[in-house]
Amino acid sequence: MAQQETDEQIGELNDGFVVDTEDCEERELAHRERGTSRPITVVGNPVLHRECKDVTEFGDELAQLIDDMFASQKTAEGVGLAANQIGVDQKVFVYDCMDDEGVRHVGHVINPVLQELPADRRVLDESNEGCLSVPTAYAELARPDYAEVHGQDSQGNPIKVRGTGYFARCLQHETDHLYGFLYIDKLSKRDRKDALRQMAEGTPRYPVVAND
Repeated sequence: MAQQETDEQIGELNDGFVVDTEDCEERELAHRERGTSRPITVVGNPVLHRECKDVTEFGDELAQLIDDMFASQKTAEGVGLAANQIGVDQKVFVYDCMDDEGVRHVGHVINPVLQELPADRRVLDESNEGCLSVPTAYAELARPDYAEVHGQDSQGNPIKVRGTGYFARCLQHETDHLYGFLYIDKLSKRDRKDALRQMAEGTPRYPVVAND
């Protein structure tokens, strides 16, 4: 019940996009206090390299997964986390991310679908990108500086989330995860190799699941 009450406080704008900028501290903390942090899966783990299953059951188990994901995200000091990054084969992601104007966004999306942008909205941002599943590695990757994702909330209600700048990058990055793609899959062979070298030479600051 607490999960339902918290999520309902987010509300929606007249145009159907969720308001994910209100009561961010309280909502994130409530999720995290109910959750249990789990280790992060890393590149090479099979669950990261295939499309996840659609969520069809909206109940206590899903609510607990969302709570665990917020706890895991906090432990890893991330701004977004997909379910397969903690080994769960379901289309769910959470986020706690600032946009380029310094506005904080906190929320989750179930069964996300990234909307295609018209040509006049595809302004590319060539910033660096990293990933909790490719720890200690970063690479420049061009992505549109606006993103819109349609999906469902934890109760199965349809929602839309949009973001600009860094938050747009987060929405695209997490949606990609749930369809089996990491950001390094979008890099040139040379840049991908460099990112994997960075990972091999670094030490994760959070618990990870070793690949057998």
